[in-house]
Amino acid sequence: MDPTLVGGRSSSKKRSLRPWTTTATPSASSSRLPDSFTLFATLSSTSPVETQCRKNQGQQLEHFYKAKLSNSGIEKGSFRAIHHVDSARIHPQEGLKEQDRIERLPGQPQVEFSQYGGYVTVDKSAGRALYYYFVESEKKKSNESLPLLLWLNGGPGCSSLAYGAMQELGPFRVHSDGKTLYRNRYSWNNAANVLFLESPAGVGFSYSNTTSDYNKSGDSRTAEDSYVFMVNWLERFPEYKGREFYISGESYAGHYVPQLAYTILHHNKLANKTIINLKGIIIGNAIINDETDQRGMYDYFASHALISDEDNHEVRKYCNFSPNASNSKLCYAIIVEIYKTISYLNIYSIYAPLCSNTNLTSRPKKASIMNFDPCSDNYVYAYLNRPEVQAAMHANVTKLDHDWEPCSDFITKWNDSPSTIIPLLEEFMSNGIRVWVFSGDTDGRVPVTSTKYSINAMKLDVKTAWHAWYLGGEVGGFTQVYKGDLTFATVRGAGHQVPSYQPKRALSLIWHFLGGSPLPDTTTYD
Repeated sequence: MDPTLVGGRSSSKKRSLRPWTTTATPSASSSRLPDSFTLFATLSSTSPVETQCRKNQGQQLEHFYKAKLSNSGIEKGSFRAIHHVDSARIHPQEGLKEQDRIERLPGQPQVEFSQYGGYVTVDKSAGRALYYYFVESEKKKSNESLPLLLWLNGGPGCSSLAYGAMQELGPFRVHSDGKTLYRNRYSWNNAANVLFLESPAGVGFSYSNTTSDYNKSGDSRTAEDSYVFMVNWLERFPEYKGREFYISGESYAGHYVPQLAYTILHHNKLANKTIINLKGIIIGNAIINDETDQRGMYDYFASHALISDEDNHEVRKYCNFSPNASNSKLCYAIIVEIYKTISYLNIYSIYAPLCSNTNLTSRPKKASIMNFDPCSDNYVYAYLNRPEVQAAMHANVTKLDHDWEPCSDFITKWNDSPSTIIPLLEEFMSNGIRVWVFSGDTDGRVPVTSTKYSINAMKLDVKTAWHAWYLGGEVGGFTQVYKGDLTFATVRGAGHQVPSYQPKRALSLIWHFLGGSPLPDTTTYD
């Protein structure tokens, strides 16, 4: 990967849309053949439908797994919580809140809620700072009672501003002109005060003055920095201290969210007091357990008529998805053919259209929150690289030497990524922390089958059996509740980014999660 900082505007180093280069596959005589994720990354990177698109959240995950599962030195052991945050990393925050206030974003429609954007330093000596965007509740009178919800996107290396804020659950979406915004009436700040964090350093507008920091990225460092960010942010916004706090995210945030939650619990116990009032986590289309994540992907392909039953049978017979397993030449050949078959699909939402024209429009196209525009990445890229937008959001582009990117290729080394986060979920359940896991059911990348297999590996007793949940008289999805306060829910008709494809159902989901109430199981109650 390109070992550069990613983020701000630079007239001399503009990036252009470019095709992804072919990654060489091992020869037939290789003693160790690539795993399924490696092959998926290799083949999808040269897919004809992707050649004019910059790297997105799903592709970032593929490229990461290519490194992880080819045994490239990424530690796969259990997550290690940090033992102590030095008081030197907690800084005075007086007056910084008002400096971070965003009066109005360029091209923004009128709104009543307050919004903020800025930096929190997480390591002063290294000059490492994380960028955040915060939107308070739509209803001012509810600000003091509604919870604080943190959203994290995955990758690793993808921006919560690019996806969560601007394409999924934030209050605005970007028009096709790349200059103006329109309202998302199903924004999650209807239900909470929502905080978006770009992490780790090097993602989006977040940065470090110490370039060697980009060789030290990993799950543990990300959790540590995110924890330091939250403690400092609560000093800056003291009215949220003690407020019920929830963490949400998708994709590789299936690692980020539980590991940050575990770090919070760890420090609360060390201090023998509530530093951060964590009440629950919710993760969607999330990487949870490598072995079942992989096996479930092929079963999803077969059950949705993307590959033949015979191909899937051969994958099961000849491929070993256990951590660090080697596979035969026959497994390699089968998987190569499978990915040739699906290479023209949007694997992140298998029934959704592809982006056929990456150009901006001189005037905004008619936009619909309910019909997600597959070219949205391009609109967000253009908008967040506008100098007036960066100025309004208080983005410190002088610290960055490239355009802002939705997913960065700054990661020269990712040091640790556990093969499973199931033990952390079990830890939360034993400590009374609410755990919800949801799946958009048209995602083929981290599909519902993978998530079901991962939850089944926990061998939990069922509290409430599988049944439909409803919204507006229609089936919103299906759900099952397990003893220990773990809820699994599908969202019907949603892809990898659930709030993008089904914003109304996603808002209903988060309302019920935050309220601690079961999803409605009749058509008469939403």
